[in-house]
Amino acid sequence: MRVQILQETHGADDALLLDERWQSPSTFLYLPEKTAVSAEWVDRAIALIPDDLQRDHFALLTSGSTGEPKLVIGSRTRAEGLARVLHAAQESGPVAETIVALPLSYSYAFVNQWLWSRTFNRRLVVTDGFRKPDRILGTLQAADEAMLCLVGSQLPLFDALAGDATFPGVVRLHFAGGRFPQEQLPRLRSRFPRARVFNNYGCAEALPRLTVRKAEEGASASDVGRPIEGVSLQSDATGALRFRSAYGAVALIEQGALKRIGPDDWVPTGDLGHEGEDGRWILDGRSGDVFKRHGEKVSAPAIVTAISSAWKGIAAAYREADRLGEPGLVLVVSPPPEAAELNGILHALRESLSRPQWPLRIEALEAMPLLANGKPDTATASSAPGRTVLWRQRI
Repeated sequence: MRVQILQETHGADDALLLDERWQSPSTFLYLPEKTAVSAEWVDRAIALIPDDLQRDHFALLTSGSTGEPKLVIGSRTRAEGLARVLHAAQESGPVAETIVALPLSYSYAFVNQWLWSRTFNRRLVVTDGFRKPDRILGTLQAADEAMLCLVGSQLPLFDALAGDATFPGVVRLHFAGGRFPQEQLPRLRSRFPRARVFNNYGCAEALPRLTVRKAEEGASASDVGRPIEGVSLQSDATGALRFRSAYGAVALIEQGALKRIGPDDWVPTGDLGHEGEDGRWILDGRSGDVFKRHGEKVSAPAIVTAISSAWKGIAAAYREADRLGEPGLVLVVSPPPEAAELNGILHALRESLSRPQWPLRIEALEAMPLLANGKPDTATASSAPGRTVLWRQRI
């Protein structure tokens, strides 16, 4: 039985085609509209899928926790089970429709919205996200007991386009795929006055959910709450966070090889974390983003969190060594801040972090490059033309 390929188009027909593929027994690969991998890479990866996974499964293309392209293969039965668990954990009973502002090929939208809507027979409203702002804002104005799923980096653009508009028809507001905008809750509750706000944590290998918490149940963006039913978390001696899930991927294809995931296997999330009080889990940063500088731990998420009280635009950080070869981070903000805002950023750094933990410099871009899933594209930002240096550390 040959694996089928379904190419995302961002059109309304995508959901219909997905439904057809889901009812067909053949395993299918749902490819993003734009992807850096070649057709040859896809063909080689599909050829590695064994016979027993060529039926009743699906595959998504992702960079996962490693940054390298991979296929994540999931069981349809397990994914439907996750949709049901999320329905309860996210208190989705009153939701009549879900408004899609992210690519459906992104596992967060695929499971949390498309598969959920199919499983519970709720309306799925597909938009082009913020590529066509008038359409999505009009859809939100007309929302009827709706669920909306976003990533935090979309909020500055949302605020710029929506002004002071409010959307009382949205009753569930979910964030995933990056840092939870904890400090913006007052603004979110003003814009979505009837919405319950949730912090969702997971990774592509989990397809995609590991924890869910109500916004008001934590005071920090790094608090992701407790594991959902069927999921276990642990951190090893280095602080690397791992999971076991009844709903996660059954196999991965990366670097030219297939790796099966057994029920007793612990799978890396790509994050560092530790268990806090009452079984709650606290993220300490990405595995590759936490390192020592002059003997002190430096973390890209820590820098972004430190300035969150003073900066409401988009922020990202990328690795760079200083002139002595010591590792450090460069902070990129967008849009360019006013002088008073820059002073606020520097004050926030001074109040929260020791000098070795500060960025080597602060750069500004008119527009932050974003990945298809809405997260900042730090690789592109690090070399994007038009960067302006606003401040440089001298130590």
